[in-house]
Amino acid sequence: MGAGIKTGVFDTLVDWLVREKPAAEIPLSNFDRLRHEIRPCDVILVEGRSRVSEVIKVVTQSRWSHAALYIGRLHEVESPYTRKRISEYYDGQPNIQLIVESELGRGTVVRPLSSYDRDHVRICRPRELNYQDAQNVLNYAIRQLGANYNIRQIFDLFRFLLPWTILPRRWRSSLFRSHPGLPTETVCSTMIAEAFNSIQYPILPLVKKTSAQGIQLFRRNPKLCTPSDFDYSPYFDIIKYPFVDFSHSKSRYRLLPWSGNEKLSPEESDFYIDDLPGYQDKLE
Repeated sequence: MGAGIKTGVFDTLVDWLVREKPAAEIPLSNFDRLRHEIRPCDVILVEGRSRVSEVIKVVTQSRWSHAALYIGRLHEVESPYTRKRISEYYDGQPNIQLIVESELGRGTVVRPLSSYDRDHVRICRPRELNYQDAQNVLNYAIRQLGANYNIRQIFDLFRFLLPWTILPRRWRSSLFRSHPGLPTETVCSTMIAEAFNSIQYPILPLVKKTSAQGIQLFRRNPKLCTPSDFDYSPYFDIIKYPFVDFSHSKSRYRLLPWSGNEKLSPEESDFYIDDLPGYQDKLE
């Protein structure tokens, strides 16, 4: 009975944490263009809309609260074993574009790329990743399907970022301790970091100078990886698909619809500027 109550309380808490605010009427990202140009093994960064997303943003000091790995369509996966495993976790049409991700309340799952068609997203593309290594990264990620989401690791990361001396020893981060009994728990960015680590692809490595070999790289602990690390990494190209794009002409930004009849709400006016006629004169 006690275990059942505990499980019920935890499930209620998870439901409260993952409940999302409504998406913006017009998203910042052009999803139609993204879905046509995305490639297998691209990392998708998401600005989440849930309470747990806000926690992660505060902990990591970044607007990116979630990361997913793009798989592609089922026929684009080379390994028959990997295709079979995807089919065991996703019962959908074979031409659907898929991602793999670790999510609170669901664990590591396969979902359609269209799950984020209303969100602010960014693509981080591993530079010069060859086809076979990309397939190996996907194979590793798909093997993690069914793993639980490790919510403790989020709080461990928060404790790790706090000054060591202000916390009692029993509260300090356990990120570097081994937990043999918990091999099937992960978080979104850790799972993806481990997948790239499996082919020794760098994200944010430590570079040390040595007298014998010149330089040496050290892979970062994947448990310390956050979604924004893929954004910061010099080994990933950042690709953005703004909903209103002026990149095809150096002067098209002058045609952006700054003026109109729409009004800001009181809440919105704290963060945005209503560019009314004469507004610039007021500033001066």
